[in-house]
Amino acid sequence: MTGVVFHFSEDPTIPRFEPHVAATAADETPLVWAIDADNAPLYWFPRDCPRACAWGGPHDLLGPGTHRVHAIEFGWLAAMQHTTVYRYRLPDETFRSLGHFAMVSEVGVSPLGPPEPMGNLIDLHAAARIELRLMANLWPFWDAVLASTLQYSGIRLHNALPRR
Repeated sequence: MTGVVFHFSEDPTIPRFEPHVAATAADETPLVWAIDADNAPLYWFPRDCPRACAWGGPHDLLGPGTHRVHAIEFGWLAAMQHTTVYRYRLPDETFRSLGHFAMVSEVGVSPLGPPEPMGNLIDLHAAARIELRLMANLWPFWDAVLASTLQYSGIRLHNALPRR
């Protein structure tokens, strides 16, 4: 879908996205946050779910025939099974890239239509052939990903269990 970026939320009642300063923002510029279609799977999770995601071709860490892995802790499985996440489609005209994955707008944006429920989040991963791994603790996997040549994204890692 060219001309469109996405925002994922557990709230299906957002009429308009207004710029705000995110709690984890590196600077104080109010922004509307979105993601492009290629990176949308990074947000097929409950909002606060910590996740370690890695991709980028054949690598021992991923395993034979695996092109992408998203890892969560066992404690988040029930939320993955029962949380409804909605996808908002936003026009991309005012958005610019911020880093590798994020798209941001400094002006408010109205959705192009009603939000779409994403359905079962585990099924989404399966249909996209993204291996979803359950782990007792994310940190050993995350450390191995950071030491590798894989591309990666770690989201809400501050919500992960402490390092052992």
